[in-house]
Amino acid sequence: MDKILYSIRMRASRNERHTSGAENLATASRIDELAAAMVRRALCHDKGQAEQIFLTVEKVDPTQVMYLGLPDVRTVCVESVDEGRAAALSMLIKAGVSAKAARCAMDTMAGGAAPDGGSMRGAMLIDAVTGIRLEGDFQRGIRVSRMDLGDAAACCLQELLQAAGLDNSHVKEALVLAAKVLQAPGIVAELCWSDDPGYTAGYVAASCLGYVRFPLLKPLGEENGGRAFFVTPGVDLDDLSHYLEKQVVLIDRVGRILPDERWSA
Repeated sequence: MDKILYSIRMRASRNERHTSGAENLATASRIDELAAAMVRRALCHDKGQAEQIFLTVEKVDPTQVMYLGLPDVRTVCVESVDEGRAAALSMLIKAGVSAKAARCAMDTMAGGAAPDGGSMRGAMLIDAVTGIRLEGDFQRGIRVSRMDLGDAAACCLQELLQAAGLDNSHVKEALVLAAKVLQAPGIVAELCWSDDPGYTAGYVAASCLGYVRFPLLKPLGEENGGRAFFVTPGVDLDDLSHYLEKQVVLIDRVGRILPDERWSA
């Protein structure tokens, strides 16, 4: 008999700006523990103590769960933010994103993608050819939701990440999100760097590349960041949004951690 799972989600804000969020799928016995951890995260975030914290708990239909594996991970070592962004641009082009669209996304994220000049709550949707933004709400964007690691996959991933010196919540959560996004209809690639001021790394993900991590995609202390999902022209935005926001995904397989590479233009 399938275990009954619940989707537990948190989002927090300060001064009417999004500060943090978290996602888990878990059995009823773990809801208290996970909800408390999410509240602590919101109250002790690098972007300041949250003023509003929203928790949502919903029962999951076990027949609707999609099981996926994680992409392979590789780190491309760079010496500076400029070099990191040049490397990320090259990877996006290799994945099928136009240079124009990739540069538009980077410039928008660096300047603050939300209307108030800050980070968005969700991700931008960007036409992979024209660079035009397609999400209906430039403040909220598209929030990828209802996803987590299965227990066995979580243990295996932790061992792999520990051995590679990458065992942190940023990498784990981004990998799960990227795995879901790469299976979305019409997705070409994803670009992300964190809006946490103390975390400078980011990544490009694509089916043909896996998850490619760059230690420097923004300056230390910078709070602007976010995600851009590059999509094929003419993609059905309703289908895409429904998958990203509503489809329940549980990760049951992990990929490889590949050797680090040195970037060369």
